[in-house]
Amino acid sequence: MGRNLAVVAGVALLLAACTGRDEQRAQPRPSPPNRLTIDSPQVRVCLANLGQLARFSALPDRDYGGGCYSFASVKLLDAGVPVSNLGAMNCSLAATFSAWVRNGVMPAARLYLRSEIAKVETFGTYSCRNVNGALAGRLSEHATANAVDVSGFLLADGRQITLKKDWNSPDADVRSFLLVIRTSACRRFKTVLSPDYNSLHADHFHLDMGRGPFCR
Repeated sequence: MGRNLAVVAGVALLLAACTGRDEQRAQPRPSPPNRLTIDSPQVRVCLANLGQLARFSALPDRDYGGGCYSFASVKLLDAGVPVSNLGAMNCSLAATFSAWVRNGVMPAARLYLRSEIAKVETFGTYSCRNVNGALAGRLSEHATANAVDVSGFLLADGRQITLKKDWNSPDADVRSFLLVIRTSACRRFKTVLSPDYNSLHADHFHLDMGRGPFCR
């Protein structure tokens, strides 16, 4: 009898353990802390402020799985000037980016390049990937629509300024323009990575509202 009770108890423990594992598997992954949605009061204020800086369309909240999502995001249609290759950007990033273009980039172009900005060129915004596109490691800020990569600028006089070609330009005014707008970006964004950071950023500014402050 004692042996039978021991067997029954063992089976019960085994079943309990299995049930616990199944319940653990079934639990949904918790949402990231402080995730704001497009209807959050804080986001509504952001959208109202963004409307003073840029034309945009609000986007539906999307969870793509694997930690990748675009919540409280917009599609910028115009940030004072056209901007190429933009996808989803969260509202905070879009507002900061638009303010940088209007109040940092455009005045610097007039001062150093004696021309207006006709277009800002980018490599895009949202992308579900790890930092630097690595196979392992933490997710990039691009994976949460919290980063934009700026590759260059088209001027009204027809000139094209690119990070790849002009970061070490023989033209002192062009170099000064790029350095000044990087400084302006560093005062606004949480992280700014430029060609001075590493070879992976030799052709663009990486601008995000994630961890920081970090400017290089």
